[in-house]
Amino acid sequence: MTGPRTSGVTAAWITAAGLLAISLNLRAGVSSIGPVIDDIRADLGFSAAAASLLTTIPVVAFGIFAFAAPGLSQRLGMRRLLGLVLLVLAAGILLRSVPELQMLFLGTCLVGAAIAMGNVVIPAVIKSDFAAKSGLMMGLYSTFIGIGASLGSGLTVPLRESFGGSWRWALAAWAGLAVFALLAWVPQLLRRGGSGKPSGTSAGEAGPGETGPAARGGGTGAGMRQLLADPVAIAVTLTMGIQSMTYYASLTWVPSIFMAAGMPAQQAGWMVAFTVFPATVTSLLAPIFAQRVRPTWLPMLIAVGLGMSSFTGLLFAPLAAPYVWMMLMGFAQGALLALCLSFIVWRSPSVLLTAKVSTMAQGFGYILAAAGPIGMGALHSLSGGWTVPIIALLCVFAVLFAVSVLAARDAFVLGGTGRKIVAD
Repeated sequence: MTGPRTSGVTAAWITAAGLLAISLNLRAGVSSIGPVIDDIRADLGFSAAAASLLTTIPVVAFGIFAFAAPGLSQRLGMRRLLGLVLLVLAAGILLRSVPELQMLFLGTCLVGAAIAMGNVVIPAVIKSDFAAKSGLMMGLYSTFIGIGASLGSGLTVPLRESFGGSWRWALAAWAGLAVFALLAWVPQLLRRGGSGKPSGTSAGEAGPGETGPAARGGGTGAGMRQLLADPVAIAVTLTMGIQSMTYYASLTWVPSIFMAAGMPAQQAGWMVAFTVFPATVTSLLAPIFAQRVRPTWLPMLIAVGLGMSSFTGLLFAPLAAPYVWMMLMGFAQGALLALCLSFIVWRSPSVLLTAKVSTMAQGFGYILAAAGPIGMGALHSLSGGWTVPIIALLCVFAVLFAVSVLAARDAFVLGGTGRKIVAD
């Protein structure tokens, strides 16, 4: 006979599978553009600057549309909102393939808006349903984001060839991944009483071993103005934003750094794709490691040190050991993303506050992130080389560690102290 505990475990596995299927979609729709950007330019006849909008619009949208997530989550419930996210994402991907320039940019905006909602809501769902397994789930979440990004960048060109050289059909095919995730999420949409509206009295609100405002029944009615004045929330936001700034600066300019040193363009592009493999390892392990070590800032120190080591190698000897530099970069990127996303959950004492902190951290964070590629490119233009931009990025890494020390402390936003949940 199947008991309540067995049924609960099965339900948790189904929820986890649905969340990870959604996570696969949170970068694939964006990373699939880059490999065919030259085809798009040649077909539609617009400039390199206009083409760059196709990769920058989603990042800006990640920030802007994140602020709409809490209101929609309250209105629809978190699980229904994630279902809507997948529908909008599939629609946006398909619109990009309509043979009209306006539809290309409208679809790109919809893709960014949908992903922004998913970015904000999934940490809150993890807080609600997996409080005692938050380290494992946040690690898996960030890992599947990376896998989705890799699939988008690695499979779009083969898809184009299989569709007779059509970049439109190659991009449209990624709507299928969103449909797959929607099917995996259907059980959550059919759950009785399972709309998933954030609540100040949710069972997932104060997990085992947590103390602080939520555990005492308070701290759930905070507005964004209060969070904007809270040092822990500010630290989590800056940590997320600066981490994203280093990531998108690397994604944009590392191939150019290699090519300036004499590496062929095709190999330079592969070097960035290679970082996905080491990143997958650390994105899974870093949150679990962080829950078990002291001092709490040690994992961030290690991750930032790996990133700085990578760019130091690129500064002084880019072609001496390129795979070593990229392995270090991948380790750093995977760990930093997973830790930053985990801080959103660990520093929030309730499901409702997790959603609000996620909105603040990812809303302002991704807007800040857009300055990374722009700033590094501007410094390259002004200095005429890559030495000054790389030194500036090393300084940004140092600032990242400084602000992360507060984000890593065992403290909740809006006061109160607590300890991280250790998986049982």
